[in-house]
Amino acid sequence: MDNALHKLLTQVDTPTICNAIEVAQGQRGFDLFTRGTMLSSAPQAAAMVGYARTARIRAVDPPTEPPEVIKARRMAYYRHMAEGPRPALAVVQDLDVPNAIGAYWGEINTNIHKSFGLSGTLTDGVMRDLGDLPEGYPVVAGSIGPSHGFVHVVDIGQPVEIFGLPVSDGDLIHADRHGALVVPPDVIPKLALAIETLMTSERIIFDAVKGQRLTFAEFEDVWAAFEAART
Repeated sequence: MDNALHKLLTQVDTPTICNAIEVAQGQRGFDLFTRGTMLSSAPQAAAMVGYARTARIRAVDPPTEPPEVIKARRMAYYRHMAEGPRPALAVVQDLDVPNAIGAYWGEINTNIHKSFGLSGTLTDGVMRDLGDLPEGYPVVAGSIGPSHGFVHVVDIGQPVEIFGLPVSDGDLIHADRHGALVVPPDVIPKLALAIETLMTSERIIFDAVKGQRLTFAEFEDVWAAFEAART
């Protein structure tokens, strides 16, 4: 992904990318997206775009492994997040869902991850310290809560699942207040043109209907032009 494509992807929302992927694929049915309602720490922020750096955590119960094992894994986790291709996102599954309590994503941890050059976090787990998270580091999470519980890292770099979306380490992620998706690798070279095609076709509808009063016959003509433009 070059800089121009990255900039373009941050300027459009995740629903637009869902539609553009279908344009690039030439058919409906794209389904690599989250299910259900997610929460954003910065709803007005630009979309998060980057390669997934994955991990899994737990927090309801204390870890049963020796403290030195837990500490070593924590530092290995931070090393994993600090390394790898950029742009990148932390994509962290909470294995306690649907009973997650551990707000791993608060003021301290988000600032740490931002310092590593990460662009944000996608998680089905818990966030906190709303209003104190660093600017330019959005978190799209499953819930909000006050405590970190017994949060600890379980594994690093393994496949995860966030709100029904399977994510492998290194997948290209697009996420915002609507949720998230994985961009299929074969679509990436076609995505800029697909976004342009999609927006051109949508303008046909918007220019005709916004602030206007149409008869059904007029609408039929507009819709025919719209369908012709997006195929």
